[in-house]
Amino acid sequence: VFIGVNIICIKRYKFHMLSLFIPANTSFGLALLLVPIEFVSYIFKPISLGVRLFANLMAGHTLLKVIVGFAWSMLLLEDFLSFAHVFPLLVLVILMGLELAVALIQAYVFTILTCIY
Repeated sequence: VFIGVNIICIKRYKFHMLSLFIPANTSFGLALLLVPIEFVSYIFKPISLGVRLFANLMAGHTLLKVIVGFAWSMLLLEDFLSFAHVFPLLVLVILMGLELAVALIQAYVFTILTCIY
């Protein structure tokens, strides 16, 4: 998305696109300070969005893997507790629904933040 937006912006606005990095009515001395700061900010916005999305999805997958491992180890006990493995599996089903809801919310937030940035 970031690369596509930049390509379209360069094709449409040419060098006027660089005005994103310099606020209006900025003196030259202040522009020397602001341009690198704005450029770094512009570059790191999509990186921060990607890291945020990755961390949220990875946390959900890790939680599901831990619960599955717990249910599997309870299943292998071969005694009275082996029947109790149904409880972690029910929790797993509930957490998968929660994971789906979080994924939908993350997709929405990612789209909104991409449009805002």
